[in-house]
Amino acid sequence: MAVTAAPATSRRLCCSRAAILGGSPSLLVPPAQGPRTPDSLLDVTAKTVAETIPFQRIEERYDRIPEPVQRRIIFWSFPRNERDICMYSSLSRVPPSPSSAVNGGGSSSGGGQPPHHGPESQNLSFCKGLKLLETGCVDNVLQVGFHLSGVVTGPRNSATATLPCGAPEPPQKFKVSVSFDRCKITSVTCSCETKDIFWCQHVVALSLYRIRNAESVRLRVPISETLLQMDRQQLQKFVQYLISEHHTEVLPTAQKLADEILQQRSEINQIPGAPDPTAGASADDEHTWHLDEEQVCEQVKSYLSQGAYYNANKQLNSLFSKVREMLRAQDSNGARMLTLITEQFLSDPRLQMWRNQGTPMTDKCRQLWDQLGSLWVCIVLNPNCTLQEKHHWKQLLEKWSVIDVCPPEDPDYRLQQQGSRDSYSSRDRDRDRYDERYRDRDRYADRERDRRERRDRDRERERDRNRAMYDSSDSSEDDDDDDSNSYTHRNSKRLRLSGSSKSQTPALPRSIFHRALDAVGMSWDNMHLKNILSSDTYCSHVPDTSSTGSFNSQGQPLWHESIPLCAARVDSLRSHGHMEAALRLAVSVVRTMKQQQLIAQRKWHESQQNSSASTSVKPPPSCKVTACTSRCQGQCTVTSCSTTSINAPTNIDGWVGHPLDPIGCLFDTLADASVVPEHERPRTPTSYLDLVGMEDQHSNLRPRYHHVPVVGSRDRSETYLTLAFEVALIGLGQQRIMPVGLYAQEKACKQEDRLIVKLQEIELDNSLVAVLRRQAIILLEGGPSSGLGIGIHPESIPMHTFARFLFLSLLNYYPDLAYEVGLRAMRLPLLEEHEDSDDPLGGNAGSSLMMSRSPRWFTLGHIETQQCALSSTMLSAAKGEVMRLRTVLESSQRHIHSSSHLFKLAQDAFRFATPENGPRHPTLLSVAFELGLQVMRMTLSSLNWRRREMVRWLVTCATEVGVDALISIMQNWYQFFTATEATGPVATTIMSHSTIMRLNLNFGQQEELSSCARTLALQCATKDPPNCALNALTLCENEALAFETAYQIVVDAASHIMTSSQLFTIARYMEHRGYPTRAYKLAMLAMKNVHLAYNQDTHPAINDIHWACALSHSLGKTELSNMIPLLVKNVQCATVLSDILRRCSMTAPGISCPHPTPLDGGKHPHPHRGRGCAGGGIKPLSYDRPPLRQLLEAAVAAYINTTHSRLTHISPRHYGDFIDFLTKARDTFVLAHDGHAQFTQLIENMKVAYKGKKKLMFLVKERFG
Repeated sequence: MAVTAAPATSRRLCCSRAAILGGSPSLLVPPAQGPRTPDSLLDVTAKTVAETIPFQRIEERYDRIPEPVQRRIIFWSFPRNERDICMYSSLSRVPPSPSSAVNGGGSSSGGGQPPHHGPESQNLSFCKGLKLLETGCVDNVLQVGFHLSGVVTGPRNSATATLPCGAPEPPQKFKVSVSFDRCKITSVTCSCETKDIFWCQHVVALSLYRIRNAESVRLRVPISETLLQMDRQQLQKFVQYLISEHHTEVLPTAQKLADEILQQRSEINQIPGAPDPTAGASADDEHTWHLDEEQVCEQVKSYLSQGAYYNANKQLNSLFSKVREMLRAQDSNGARMLTLITEQFLSDPRLQMWRNQGTPMTDKCRQLWDQLGSLWVCIVLNPNCTLQEKHHWKQLLEKWSVIDVCPPEDPDYRLQQQGSRDSYSSRDRDRDRYDERYRDRDRYADRERDRRERRDRDRERERDRNRAMYDSSDSSEDDDDDDSNSYTHRNSKRLRLSGSSKSQTPALPRSIFHRALDAVGMSWDNMHLKNILSSDTYCSHVPDTSSTGSFNSQGQPLWHESIPLCAARVDSLRSHGHMEAALRLAVSVVRTMKQQQLIAQRKWHESQQNSSASTSVKPPPSCKVTACTSRCQGQCTVTSCSTTSINAPTNIDGWVGHPLDPIGCLFDTLADASVVPEHERPRTPTSYLDLVGMEDQHSNLRPRYHHVPVVGSRDRSETYLTLAFEVALIGLGQQRIMPVGLYAQEKACKQEDRLIVKLQEIELDNSLVAVLRRQAIILLEGGPSSGLGIGIHPESIPMHTFARFLFLSLLNYYPDLAYEVGLRAMRLPLLEEHEDSDDPLGGNAGSSLMMSRSPRWFTLGHIETQQCALSSTMLSAAKGEVMRLRTVLESSQRHIHSSSHLFKLAQDAFRFATPENGPRHPTLLSVAFELGLQVMRMTLSSLNWRRREMVRWLVTCATEVGVDALISIMQNWYQFFTATEATGPVATTIMSHSTIMRLNLNFGQQEELSSCARTLALQCATKDPPNCALNALTLCENEALAFETAYQIVVDAASHIMTSSQLFTIARYMEHRGYPTRAYKLAMLAMKNVHLAYNQDTHPAINDIHWACALSHSLGKTELSNMIPLLVKNVQCATVLSDILRRCSMTAPGISCPHPTPLDGGKHPHPHRGRGCAGGGIKPLSYDRPPLRQLLEAAVAAYINTTHSRLTHISPRHYGDFIDFLTKARDTFVLAHDGHAQFTQLIENMKVAYKGKKKLMFLVKERFG
């Protein structure tokens, strides 16, 4: 609240009149209680005069004004409506839905019931002031002329403060004064320190007191009139008493004025009369409600500095709603306040930062700018706006548009340019402030721009070529609006290309204010438009069959103008309070859209008939499986059956996703006229009740609609609700090209979702179902102008979300039509050009393709999700109908190109087919299984992070289908799985005991399943022995021939494919299954591939080496003799060799030898058994004889080599470990007959060779002598 004093201009000069009013001021006597009597003629005229004529003009016109007349005019000059006080004392509340981010039209105002207090209302100044009034906190109210003053006592807190002496602190009192003129408060002042855009609670309390207790307020004529009645002595006494009463405050000012008056030539003596703050404002002053401009600027600046915080955006959205509320009240402060907001927006320092960095502004900030631009369109389109005002707005908008940091009209313009600093260079060049630093263009940006411009030129040529055949519904008939149509041109959301293709000068990008600048040139002077706005019965009795006529065949008026412009007119009418005119224009616009839709449909059919007559080409067989349904069967041609066409006409700027939200505006206008009065909840919080704090639960109530016949309509079935429903269907079904850029694409998706939510709030009845059916048929047969037609452009926005709504709505009434719509909408033309494309990482299909296209489909993931949801909905609905299930399945397999979304669809189908409570649906289960098989095919040769989950799910699904499905996937495993998957999660899971028990198979079925599993295992083992051999052996272990075959496959692959660890694993498995000889053979093969260096004493293969030697020892001396040469050859680690040497000497060959503790701390599972060895008569092997002699020599040599190797780079901290190592080496040396001498020689050699390492040699000498 601004607490500024009234400006000097509001104190007009009051001169003496010839006749001085007699009588003394007296209080107004409150009216007697009882029945209200009619107003007197004096009051009736005083009301009108007080509201429209400045009091100064009355004084200038009449020399003598009777005091009763003067008092009644002053009495009625104060505002009489509490709604006006509320508007300037509280922000508009914004609903929690994201619709506030999109520009919508204003809504109808609420009722006039007394306000009630909700949870949020306690924080509103209006409600606080109302509470002060109701608790009697307003005192000493005095009205002197056009000035009201009073004292408002502050509310008492729950914890009453106390003074130092212990007495309770008295409540604080605030002095409030208000100046008013012609039923508007022009200035407010309060002694409180509140600083806000709107009035404080104390001003509210005083103003409400004056409205509710007008007759009891002491009323005096302006002070100048009172002074005229005093003589010189009385005036002197008056002044002296005034100075004495307030000498500390007014004495300096009084002395200054006295000095100036006593000077004959002073300025104050040159001016006739004297200012009187109570005599009303000057007739030449601007007559507006009090709005503190400084506080508006400060608050907006503060909100913007908070960035993307939720509360800041909420407050700014509330300010925008407040602007609409003021416009609806036809308050000029609406435009004034928006001007202040705009200037602060342009001063936002983030704009310069984003410009310098070449990054786009945040989505939240862009949404606020979109609302700003839309509000300016509403303001300049005010039908009551004068030429002078329009000229003023035009100059202001043009000044803002050339500011460096002014955002472009296209939110993704910076992204298109791809330059870090040259985003606005073209605009800078047009202002002769081009910087040389921005001339270096990135090559990618050049290619991107050239590709975009070339595509736009090609589209324009195609559009011109087909204009006669496919006339768009955005044509305009009136000459008055030719200029205003410019911003709806195909390039309105892109750079305007130069007229000459040879020009290298970049075109000037349109700014966010250019739509408002275009709207300045729009006129309301067209007589046909005036008749539409002014009359419900305006019609023609002569049928008009022209496609661009002013009336339709029923004589109803039409308005031919681009839909965004029409919606802008409707929004402006609503925003400025012309609700009936807005409703009439909206009705005419929807009727025009319906007629143009039918004309486009007729032209499409005529073109198809002509093409059918001029060609005899037989349609290809693929026509039977494309999107052509029963409506075009029997008359399909090559042209008509194609789902997409590059040459199809396109709607570059779609209605859904347009910054002005034309469809949403038209829908809201018509739907609000159909709301049941007792359940009316405005779409924007502009009603009186909502402003004073209506509870959230009331604002979130679902609106209830009823049919209200269109006034003057000759069609009994035409109501405002059916028109609202139909315009939403037409807008959602329009064929439109995917816009360029992430923000524009997301905006289109959000607007579509909001429209569908609004449609879902309407309860369907027979009339609406008839509209739904008619529109569905028209959209299916509409050709390229319809998003559900045939021959659309491949970059058209898909209709999945809209079609899902149509499908669910039509299903219970016209199921055939519902499925026809759903199947037609399943297509995704952009990806159908690349059928084999799939995301290698399991994300969006065709994303790599999108990287090289212009524009990129940033919302492709969302689109494919909606496509999957549509297919899932149709599968769920068709679960009991075999033919429809098959049709939906084929459509899904043909049009869904993402493996992840197809897998999601398969999971949905499986869930629908196997409910927890209810019968199973075998047909739908088989559909889920087929979808799963296609997912397996799609991901077989590509990477997908969900592949393992997909394989497990398919096995589960096949188990639910039955044994035939399991046999099928095992027999054809190479089409769906890798060899590892087939032998692992597939065959192993199928052959598990739990699966056998679940299927309740008989012996024959189990044998068949086992045979298939063994065949699969052998095939996979042959294809990928390293990864499949072990699983193959496990699957074949119950059948000797298959097991032997698998074993032989491993032996054959051991020498060239398999690693030692894989062979050791299989060898251990063989030993575990009771085949030690085969295990020994595999261990020998594995040992050939093992290599351990001298320092690899923690190698992972050490355990396997110990196990292989133990296995050889347990089988006999011959096997051990064959193993040791391989060991000596491939292992140079001394500790490993010495450990094996000791273990082999502990027991005789053929008897189990002790195993080392595994490195992982595990336990050896079992002892090795010899071949019939009793163990009693066989002696352990000697170190001096083969085969241990060779092993001992190798161990000694390894210790000697390791010793010298470690000494070459040993550090003092390793001396202790080295001494321990030598101790273990000595234990091994002594096993040989000359070992002691060898070890002594090793020590002596060390002392000589490494005598420089004195500390180490000292430790060696101390330990070993």
